Amino acid sequence: MKVAITSSNTQKFLKHTDFTQVEIASKSVVSLLSNTKIEKYEIDGLIVSSNSVEPYLSNIIAEMVGLAPKFSTKVENLCNSGTSAILLAYSLIYSRICKAVLVIGVEKQNSPGNKLVWDITRGLFDMPVHWASLFASNHFRKYGTNMEDLAAISFKNHKYANNNPNAFFFDRTFTFSEILNAELISRPLKKYDCCYPCEGASSILLVSEELANRFEVPIWIKGISQNNQGASFASITDSLDGILSTRIAAKEAFRQADLRPSDIDIAELHDAFTILEIMAYEDVGFVNKGNGRDFIRDPSVITNIRGGLIGCGHPIGATGIDQTNEITLQLQGLAKERQVDGLSTGLVHNMAAAGTSTTIIILQN
Repeated sequence: MKVAITSSNTQKFLKHTDFTQVEIASKSVVSLLSNTKIEKYEIDGLIVSSNSVEPYLSNIIAEMVGLAPKFSTKVENLCNSGTSAILLAYSLIYSRICKAVLVIGVEKQNSPGNKLVWDITRGLFDMPVHWASLFASNHFRKYGTNMEDLAAISFKNHKYANNNPNAFFFDRTFTFSEILNAELISRPLKKYDCCYPCEGASSILLVSEELANRFEVPIWIKGISQNNQGASFASITDSLDGILSTRIAAKEAFRQADLRPSDIDIAELHDAFTILEIMAYEDVGFVNKGNGRDFIRDPSVITNIRGGLIGCGHPIGATGIDQTNEITLQLQGLAKERQVDGLSTGLVHNMAAAGTSTTIIILQN
């Protein structure tokens, strides 16, 4: 059974609104449904990705938008929630339980997923920037990565965000000097090395091969894999050199797709902090360990053209879905000002909590 992505929608990411999660999500769903060839009654699965504590969220959204799916649930896996929901949707279709599954990611700015208070192995250092600074310090020490390398990631992604009207920093430009000389947050990471928690919604429709035939350019999921290493920072690895869950998930996704990293044309990488994009270059397999800093300036793969988490902002439950939407739009040739010509294969990398879990999705047109 082949599974395709056919339709997508992302609402503009904002700092704060007075709308509820249900209202934010419903707006994205209504926009998607108004531009797809699947009828409401044909959607037999609905999954909501969110770190919200609100109960029954998926059924409430379904009722608000006029859907009555036979399967409805909410998925929460911290920053990896969106692609976890897509993996569940894929599984429902692949196993023939459903034929069309709508996935909606939504988050408010004050999401409980923004602070890792449950992880006692971090002690008082319970903000994500604290573990990111450990990865950065290690990479600086072992591989010669420096502040200018991190600033180059931030500068690139903010510049890309200026072509994405949905991005939080769409109308804000930054000079390289401004990024490099920003205030220190947690050594060596500075203000613009960090993504911005915000609110927003993103939705995506997955369908069976039979239904995909209605669409001009369905995008096929060729490989999809997730790996989980635990919940605490202490459990993820005995080394700060890389993200073990990313390496394992990437290897499995490439095996499924019968492809190699060199076959990827465009990628959305989880850059919650600049150092994580550099490490993703290495852990996904685009370059050898320690060579991520060189890949910034001479890339063979286009990365984070929507702006990444750094340029777009990071509404936790919506991020993985918006990453997947971007690759889908690029492969469909519908990315407008951001469109890159000649693409055939894309990759999504979404992870959570210092790499305790990672999902990799490989897409082709």
